[in-house]
Amino acid sequence: MSISKLRLYFLGNGIQASQPMVWLIGFFAFLNVYSIQSVLPLVMQDFHASALQAGMTVGATVLAMGLMSPVMGMLSDAFGRRNILCLSMFAMTLPTALIPVSRSLDVLIALRFFQGLAVPGIVVVLIAYIAEEFRNGGGVARMTATYVGGTVMGGFSGRFITGHLAEFFGWRGAFVSLAVMNLMGALLVLWLLPASKHFVPNRNVSGVLAILGRHLRHKRLMASCGVGFCVLFSLVGSFTYVNFYLASSPFNLSASGLANVFAVYLVGVLVTPLAGRHIERLGYMKSLLWALPFSAAGLLLTLVPSLPLVLVGLTVCSSGIFLCQSATISAISKNVTEGRSLATGLYYISYYAGGAVGTWGAGLAFEGWGWQGSVATIALVQGLAALMVVAVWRSKER
Repeated sequence: MSISKLRLYFLGNGIQASQPMVWLIGFFAFLNVYSIQSVLPLVMQDFHASALQAGMTVGATVLAMGLMSPVMGMLSDAFGRRNILCLSMFAMTLPTALIPVSRSLDVLIALRFFQGLAVPGIVVVLIAYIAEEFRNGGGVARMTATYVGGTVMGGFSGRFITGHLAEFFGWRGAFVSLAVMNLMGALLVLWLLPASKHFVPNRNVSGVLAILGRHLRHKRLMASCGVGFCVLFSLVGSFTYVNFYLASSPFNLSASGLANVFAVYLVGVLVTPLAGRHIERLGYMKSLLWALPFSAAGLLLTLVPSLPLVLVGLTVCSSGIFLCQSATISAISKNVTEGRSLATGLYYISYYAGGAVGTWGAGLAFEGWGWQGSVATIALVQGLAALMVVAVWRSKER
């Protein structure tokens, strides 16, 4: 197939042709977000920082993502999906390229913050794009699961690439490679992503504020935001501080060894799209109430001082979290019929606030009681998510 025919295929063949592109956008959106996790012990040594201080390089990114999410939601509702999405992908490249020349931990944290500012223009807009363009024939659940699968693979690849390249070029050299990949991904999406067909612009500020007010009174939406907070608290808290746990005795893993640990994400790549076919049939509430204790059980398994069992536990924990995310996003797409991008922005500000708080809360617990303290804190937060689902999602929205 020629290049021109390939482009025509992606631009004109509906769900089947668009699935790879949606997956690819999810991949590049999360290639950078957690890429620094596998080299956190090296960053800590380079800047003579504590585990909590090094962990803030993760928290800064997710905090910026939360702050920018509602802004991007409103901009997207006013000016369209595709242009903002493509612009945000190009904006990701600059701070990534500057990270290798950072000379202090504060500068590194600032650049990671700027990376986070670009991400909502990709993820928030894409969720709204999916809800509008694939709303018929069960396409929303399928495409959402495809997107989540791409984010999982991107999250794994960022950590894997950074960890392994750090063995040869240091953690700074690894980020040069990520910058090049970002630029290539932005060019590819600009070229192949189909334009919106069902987007209706809303530039009425008072109307947007009215929709915002209705969203804030939408109990199921607010509960979904609370679940999102707990979900990313769990994911970021787990996969940030487990690196320090595994880098110490009795495991003593190197940067490349830590990068290999994130191969557990590949299970999520397989599980999430398959589960997407059954989430609507089982129901969003039941899906979450199965996935949350499943994830917590895996987390508890990591307390056993055996590397194979820790890997199994992380696999179970992460797969449960990905299923929670897919069910929650699908529920929002189905329950919200106006201002979808704004609703998604509200979800993501809560979601990423959870990630930022997770780096702080799980980090304080780690410094006080080690990995056991982090696990206990994260398990309590997952229990809180289950309580919110039972309390609110069970009742019908008026």
